[in-house]
Amino acid sequence: MKKVEAKPFLKWAGGKTQLLDEINRRLPEKINTDKITKYVEPFVGGGAVFFHLIARYDFEEVILNDINKECILTYKVIQNNVEDLIAVLSRMEDEYFGLESMDEKDKMYYRQRDKFNEGKINMDYDNFSEDWIEHAAIMIFLNKTCFNGLYRENRKGLFNVPFGKRSNPTICDEQNLRKASLALQGVKLLCLDFEELTQFIDEKTFVYMDPPYRPLNATSNFNDYSKEPFNDESQIRLAKWFRKLSEVNNAFLMLSNSDPTNVNPDDDFFDKLYEGFNIERVKASRAINSKGSGRGQIRELLITN
Repeated sequence: MKKVEAKPFLKWAGGKTQLLDEINRRLPEKINTDKITKYVEPFVGGGAVFFHLIARYDFEEVILNDINKECILTYKVIQNNVEDLIAVLSRMEDEYFGLESMDEKDKMYYRQRDKFNEGKINMDYDNFSEDWIEHAAIMIFLNKTCFNGLYRENRKGLFNVPFGKRSNPTICDEQNLRKASLALQGVKLLCLDFEELTQFIDEKTFVYMDPPYRPLNATSNFNDYSKEPFNDESQIRLAKWFRKLSEVNNAFLMLSNSDPTNVNPDDDFFDKLYEGFNIERVKASRAINSKGSGRGQIRELLITN
């Protein structure tokens, strides 16, 4: 793997850029030795932790996974077709900035959103085609211009985030896209359920899990990254997998999630699920909330084995 300083090219709800210092302090001591040669991330999203680690540590193998097909398709295009992507995205950026009124930008946004959803219906996600490049470009365009940079799907699997009314967003960051492409060289990109990754994980693997967070309340429920919700049943299944990877596969593990005691001091959901592991509460700024007054310092969980 190449050591390259790149940043996430997508904004993702619950992104870990703000928690990198806390994560760094809790990395396994053997991460820079031959005791850990592989890195696996089952819920890559924006990839902040991956980009942080790949710039600092040597891994013989890296596997990035996400259940969101659009996310992984975009990673693959950046990995293998970054110059073609930049060409399409640059044209979209020029068109957006060439529009004089916010109303015109609004109309362009919804045209691209409709085109993106049409593409989702007809896309062959398993076999590369030229359609991938435009689809990935629209994915990035929507991410940079939608409300709060949020990715959300309805029950039909269609992207439904409204326009963000941003007049001057950075849509095509050519330099960072090229750096991200270099960082992704040699990386295995998968779109599987997290349990299907068991076959890739052994005693020399560090696994960082950043699943869709358990919502603290009804207004903070931003975990619809795909049409299938990640609910409490999913959280319980993930905790069982975490325990299996620790006890059977002997892997090095770290997991982040919301802390329910922010709103209910008696809610010990995760304390019970991860009993016996190291559960630490760290401060983070809530990045996405429907009301500005609801954004601020809260506690999040970092769990290690």
